[in-house]
Amino acid sequence: MNPDALSTAIAEATREVIGARDADVSEITESLVALERPKNRDHGDWATSIALKVAKRIDMNPRELAAELHSTLAAIPGIKNVDIAGPGFLNITLDAAAAGEIARTILAAGSTFGHNDVLAGQSINLEFVSANPTGPLHIGHTRWAGLGDSIGRVLRASGATVASEFYINDAGAQMDVFGESVLAAALGEPTPENGYPGEYVQELGKAARDRRPDLAALPREEAITIARDIGYELQLQEIKDSLARFNVTFDVWFSERTLHAGEHDSLIDKAIDRLRAQGHVYDEDDAVWVRTTDFGDDKDRVIRRGNGIFTYFAADAAYYLSKGDRGFQHKIYLLGADHHGYVHRLKALAGSAGDDPDKDIEILIGQLVSINGAKLSKRAGNIIELNDLREWLGTDALRYSLARYPADSPLSLDPELLTKKSNDNPVFYVQYAHARTCAVARNAATAGVDRSVFRAELLDHQTEADLANALADFPRVVAQSATLREPHRVARYLEELAAFYHRWYDNCRVTPLGDDEVDDAHRTRLWLNDSAGQVLRNGLDLLGVSAPERM
Repeated sequence: MNPDALSTAIAEATREVIGARDADVSEITESLVALERPKNRDHGDWATSIALKVAKRIDMNPRELAAELHSTLAAIPGIKNVDIAGPGFLNITLDAAAAGEIARTILAAGSTFGHNDVLAGQSINLEFVSANPTGPLHIGHTRWAGLGDSIGRVLRASGATVASEFYINDAGAQMDVFGESVLAAALGEPTPENGYPGEYVQELGKAARDRRPDLAALPREEAITIARDIGYELQLQEIKDSLARFNVTFDVWFSERTLHAGEHDSLIDKAIDRLRAQGHVYDEDDAVWVRTTDFGDDKDRVIRRGNGIFTYFAADAAYYLSKGDRGFQHKIYLLGADHHGYVHRLKALAGSAGDDPDKDIEILIGQLVSINGAKLSKRAGNIIELNDLREWLGTDALRYSLARYPADSPLSLDPELLTKKSNDNPVFYVQYAHARTCAVARNAATAGVDRSVFRAELLDHQTEADLANALADFPRVVAQSATLREPHRVARYLEELAAFYHRWYDNCRVTPLGDDEVDDAHRTRLWLNDSAGQVLRNGLDLLGVSAPERM
């Protein structure tokens, strides 16, 4: 019996008991059951507070209602024991056969086990990283690159339609400075004041000179534009390649330039007109303002200055509206630790656009990450590059570690631990559990153990019940991770699952000892072994981490 089936059984039993009192049962659903794992496993496999939630509706003591539910639930096949705890909690223990059936379910579902529909019907735009295309990705981008991608994976696994998006900051003064820096490098000139330094700029300058040997002969402004565009193209491709090596891909690369295209008819101009039509735009002191204070902002925002120049807020507004125009009901922004000031501003913008700031937009702020002993990039000179971190620690260790902690907590990683091949290293511990499931499967094939028989009632050792119940919990963990935008719950779950698997491995054999015959217990245990491998594999994939078959 998997958690979904148990939730259905509990909901049906509750409707039966409540319905006997002529009470409304329409709101007694599986989601109301809300199964949880007891903190102490001696208290059962699952716990529910359904009696406490429902008792008030029928003016009944929760513990008395729990007593009535007890007798109904105890009679359901697959439930071994039901205990009442505290004011009316129900602790449920499944029998071996019911718990073990999850192995069959997992292997039938394969790579889709853990997928759920808790977010079905939601269309989400997930924006993260969004670095300036003027230099390599650095440690400040690393956390959101790994964590943002993992959030996207758990959202999709929970039924949402998701577009991961990189907003390319390719307009504005920083691009002009970048062009001047690339041209200076191409012509062998000193780096301009406040320009971009670093070996990578010299490399871009050489590429620009190779493509356009006539740069020195061109008018200065034309040469800057050409050098800027060549450098931009090459640096953006380097960013894409760097992310791809980090197992991060984007569905959309959105250029800020497109918001400015079209004189007097740009997306920004249209955005101002649309906000004005909503009644939230006004003119004052020759400038155009958005009345964002109507939606909790600390001050109204200038969208166009008196000199006709658009502010950054104008681009933010046009960009936000474009997301809705492209069919995204919900927008998630993943921003760095220095962007706290954007939260009220973006929510106010959503309200000004006619959306619900509490439902249609979500801003997550990621805290800084540091790594002991990390060295500044040789190419960039003043930053710690993502490429260097990945080559030093490995993609798997870095991705797993970034996903293992909540985004809003400062993170300091220990490179000595992350490169250690021991159980102290969390990613090694989980990957080793998966590799062990593969080794067991190989040894089983050599010994003639196959999956021709599955008898769940033979999985009667306590470690088998523990492992089966842990496996059954995976879809709930994925759904919760997606709902809360917290993929670290998947990582911590995988570590617990690995511990259950290792304990089971130490106590139960899949292959017979010596000359013993292969029996149905061996065959059934192979199902449990392979299902553990499948869940470990599925979970690691949600974190963008590989599942090696040998270590």
